[in-house]
Amino acid sequence: MSTAPLDAAALRGRVEEFLAEHDPAAMEPLEFLRARFDAGLAWVHYPEGLGGLGAPRHLQPEVDRAFAAAGAPSNQPERNGIGLGMAAPTILAFGTEEQKRRFLRPLWTGEEVWCQLFSEPGAGSDLAALGTRAVRDGDHWVVNGQKVWTSMAHEARWAILVTRTDPDVPKHRGMTYFVCDMTAPGVEVRPLRQITGEAEFNEVFLTDVRVPDEHRLGEVGQGWQVSTATLMNERVAIGGQAVPREGGMIGVVAGLWRERPELRTPGLHDEVLRLWVEAEAARLTGRRLRQQLTAGQPGPEGSATKLAFADLNQRISGLELELLGEEGLHYDDWTMRRPAEVDFTRRSPGYRYLRAKGNSIEGGTSEILRNIIAERVLGLPGEIRVDKDVPWKDLPK
Repeated sequence: MSTAPLDAAALRGRVEEFLAEHDPAAMEPLEFLRARFDAGLAWVHYPEGLGGLGAPRHLQPEVDRAFAAAGAPSNQPERNGIGLGMAAPTILAFGTEEQKRRFLRPLWTGEEVWCQLFSEPGAGSDLAALGTRAVRDGDHWVVNGQKVWTSMAHEARWAILVTRTDPDVPKHRGMTYFVCDMTAPGVEVRPLRQITGEAEFNEVFLTDVRVPDEHRLGEVGQGWQVSTATLMNERVAIGGQAVPREGGMIGVVAGLWRERPELRTPGLHDEVLRLWVEAEAARLTGRRLRQQLTAGQPGPEGSATKLAFADLNQRISGLELELLGEEGLHYDDWTMRRPAEVDFTRRSPGYRYLRAKGNSIEGGTSEILRNIIAERVLGLPGEIRVDKDVPWKDLPK
């Protein structure tokens, strides 16, 4: 099979041939998804044999639309955003061939959900300050520590985990990155109740958890570089999602504006138009960014799309409540739910308003993202860092 990049017409032909041989109405959904992956029609920009065909990344939406039009089952990306948006490109960029073949297929089909074990009580925005220790023991590493704000850990089969393996060197140089089995002895997941009343986030305690060295991603001590790649992918995944015009939150508010004329006032009309234009500009910017990406190698520009996403989501959800007035203050569920996915559009306005507050924290705080944009995109002088060359063990804790 040729490895030359495919164009849109050739990809459409591949999809038509696949559907002629695999009737989605007659197959079990999981078997259909596995066959789609094996045919290279999962994420088409990935290499052949790993769910792709080496095609241009910007053709993916066309492939997805063709499968959706045929009534094909979805891999439910809303359940596995961390796996699809963060773990997969990191494994592709830094994993061994064995790791890629073991993890990518069940990740894409949704058989195995992933979570992210990065942040700690003392290492949030400054991830390099983390203290979770991994100590080598033969062919394994023994991990002890605590992670926090772990989305969907209660659903996850695997986790991407960054640890401290050498406390005697400066903090950025003593980190190592692993894939962690969330069912392993010593892994404890505890729910964290948030302002929405749900427990979408968790804290995770790791006590003498044994991680095989074959589950290490990258070299020993390369954890900061691997983590940075993951975080860049995360910001693209959050802020640069492929959505149609009026997709997401702005579509909810625009629909409300059209369907409820009694809510309109001249001042709010101007604000709806302003946010609609900003949301469309952000959508097109995200589309251009995705077209520029090469598999697994996003740049710092993704920080800008994520920053814009957080700001817009919060302002749009606030406008929705302003439009609805007293009606918008009603909240549909204060129970201690353990959701299997995060869903903005099918929930109440009160939920959207409260949940959007987390957008400026998750995936990198807005303050940190502004620093990244200033230093790495605009080329402004960096912040003074007095701990850059100090061994981690000598830093104030």
